[in-house]
Amino acid sequence: MDQKTTVTRRTFIKAAGRNTAGLVTGLSLWGTSQSWAGANDRVRIGVVGIRGHGFNSHIKKYPQLKNVEVAALCDVDANLFDERVSYLTANGYPKPKTFQDIRRLLDRKDIDAISVATPNHWHALAGIWAAQAGKHAHLEKPFSHSIFEGRKLIEAAQTYRTIIHHGTESRSGDSCRTAIQLLREGVIGEVYMAKGVCYKWRNSIGEYPDGPMQEGQVFRFTPEGDAKPPFTEAYLKKVDYDLWQGPAQLRPFNPNRFHYNWHWNFDYGNGDIGNQGIHEMDIARWGLGVQMPTKVMSLGGHFMFNDAQTTPNSQIAVFEFPAETRGGDKKKMLQFEVRHWITNNEGDLASSFVNDQATGYMTSDANVIGNLFYGSEGYMVMHSSWFKTFLGKKREPGPAAKATNSADSDHYQLFIDAIRANDPNLLIDRGNVLDGHYSCTLMHLANMSAQLGRSLDWDPQTERVIDDDEANTMLKRSYREPFVVPERV
Repeated sequence: MDQKTTVTRRTFIKAAGRNTAGLVTGLSLWGTSQSWAGANDRVRIGVVGIRGHGFNSHIKKYPQLKNVEVAALCDVDANLFDERVSYLTANGYPKPKTFQDIRRLLDRKDIDAISVATPNHWHALAGIWAAQAGKHAHLEKPFSHSIFEGRKLIEAAQTYRTIIHHGTESRSGDSCRTAIQLLREGVIGEVYMAKGVCYKWRNSIGEYPDGPMQEGQVFRFTPEGDAKPPFTEAYLKKVDYDLWQGPAQLRPFNPNRFHYNWHWNFDYGNGDIGNQGIHEMDIARWGLGVQMPTKVMSLGGHFMFNDAQTTPNSQIAVFEFPAETRGGDKKKMLQFEVRHWITNNEGDLASSFVNDQATGYMTSDANVIGNLFYGSEGYMVMHSSWFKTFLGKKREPGPAAKATNSADSDHYQLFIDAIRANDPNLLIDRGNVLDGHYSCTLMHLANMSAQLGRSLDWDPQTERVIDDDEANTMLKRSYREPFVVPERV
């Protein structure tokens, strides 16, 4: 990707303006052939990836929205269809069509948009294919598996004039939005640093040999987890594992390269910094009011366990952002950490989790997840469902609030509203494609730095690492035909 092809926020808006509308005016960005017929028309969604979050969130919550139908389900694992279809019909919703191949789903003229909860390595390609088919796409976080893919999602949204929405639903939580507004208004003075934390115990995933499992064999996602039905030869006959691997290089089936544990393999996932940590880094970047960093340093590794995991389970990352108009006249810093051991209740973030109320101490399995913002007059502690502020050296309590809404339901509703209004402006600060790319870039740069074992100097204009050819080879993966994110979308 060279400087000529890089689309910045400014050029994205200018290009939209040349279409007589766009992000600035709020008018329709796409042609009349794709215009929405009316605000009350039913929006027909195809959910792609229907196992965990795809079932428990996407399938269950879209039908609760007014005049929205889950009209299709798509998954490479056909073993999942019966239970998901039965859930919808048993709750009085129309029976959806089912597809194993997303390409057949995108061929359908009666599908308006897709909502994607596949493994990470499929997110961008699904979104680009949807845009090319004239369909809108909500993509789970992180919506890219590399920095190259995030830029191509921006170009696809611009080229095909479709909405691409990033699944960082914390941005739709009312307490989170109130907290960000207070930061903008100076509740803790000039905000100069943010910290995202993910102190979250993850057990070993163990190791399994390649190939189908045997009947009666015990399978667990972690050695301490509940026993699950094994992925036997009979089970795998209803799985298109070639399609599951998609853009990744072809490898034999392995239980740890399949449902959920794909998170911990770089071929398909991005580790916990891309699983949980993307939420915290996205909010941290939003609260700081910055876009892309210029310096990145990350250290990490896989400790404690000898198993099949290839991503770090302990990682720290530090980012420096340049002085800019929106971010003020001083540089800003963002820190992020993911680790197992929960040794401190950072800013009281564990209060939303498991505590021993009798002693006031955290129990050993109390997760500590959230953000801290540091300002010239105090600091703010922010969880996805509440925030608190502390002012002055005596840490006097300042404004605080708890969430009163369902962030993920409201995030889906926003996606539907943007489709009906033909208005990507509705997604500004609410998971739009530019913010999605900026936040995912943090995670990708951190992983690159940790893998290379050195700091990186990043050029936000060219979106390349300065004077580091080896690092720049990591901006884009090696794709397997025909599952290729193209240079020109």
